[in-house]
Amino acid sequence: MSLSLVTGASGFLGSALVRELLLRGHRVRAFDDHSRGRPERLSGLQDVEVVKGDLRDAKAVREATDGAEVVWHLGAVNGTENFYKYPDRVIEVGIAGTLNTIHAALDAGARRLVLASSSEVYHQPGIFPTPENVPAVVPDVRNPRYSYGGSKIAGELLALHLARPRGLEAVIVRPHNVFGPDMGEEHVIPQLVRRLAKLASGGGQVTLPIQGDGAETRAFCYISDAARGFATAGLEAADGGILNVGRDEEISIRQLIDRLGRLMRLDVAIEPGPLQPGGTRRRCPDVTALRALGWQCEIELNDGLRRSIAWYAPGWAGITGGAPRTD
Repeated sequence: MSLSLVTGASGFLGSALVRELLLRGHRVRAFDDHSRGRPERLSGLQDVEVVKGDLRDAKAVREATDGAEVVWHLGAVNGTENFYKYPDRVIEVGIAGTLNTIHAALDAGARRLVLASSSEVYHQPGIFPTPENVPAVVPDVRNPRYSYGGSKIAGELLALHLARPRGLEAVIVRPHNVFGPDMGEEHVIPQLVRRLAKLASGGGQVTLPIQGDGAETRAFCYISDAARGFATAGLEAADGGILNVGRDEEISIRQLIDRLGRLMRLDVAIEPGPLQPGGTRRRCPDVTALRALGWQCEIELNDGLRRSIAWYAPGWAGITGGAPRTD
């Protein structure tokens, strides 16, 4: 039974990947400082060794990597609010942590590095759905938002042009808008559900202030589908591969709010507001390469939204007076 090291393992996607690898018969060493993740996500799992450590600590990373055949590097400071508030930490963890992980994998004789990049590297592409060969860009180095996307681009360069020439296989995975229960508070779906539930305390008609006008689009992929896609890409893609992971169903934020309102039996009016500088208006991945490896989404968007509502607003049915509308 081969050993996989997963950094960022107590995070939302990291813990789901750990479970997926276990289902596929792997032993897992889970490395995280739990600053954003929760170790409870890994409790009770068999064949998992949980190691607490900081990616910026090269010695700790090297010790955790010992004996690993595949290194899955997901550790990062995520969350749009953090990009603006703590760009220094985002960059330090993103770049120093990736360097430490690559050097540790090389020293330990690991066979493969699977790097979690991000859809943020595309910024505002001109092709939708967006294939992996669209240029990765940082449009404005002065904007702290790009601390994350920039560090992911740097990580891709390190994986492809530092790790691979020195004998370590590298695969890059670019997740797109993964969502589901227990994903934290800094993302659009949890924030919308919580705000709608709070507003609903006054009745079934609510006015929801948002950033932008609601025409901005995303393509939301449920966590179990994303974890399967991540594992499939990491284990089966060719060395040097770059693969999108996500659902290629583009939906506007206005449509997303409408779906949430219907599921929560709310009549929602949108109050447009300014976008944060640097946000992208459209995002939707081309997942042809991942589908060629046999992967496909299994959880429909509405089903995933129901599960997320149940997690983030467990009293919504009582607040709104009944079962969700499905029309």
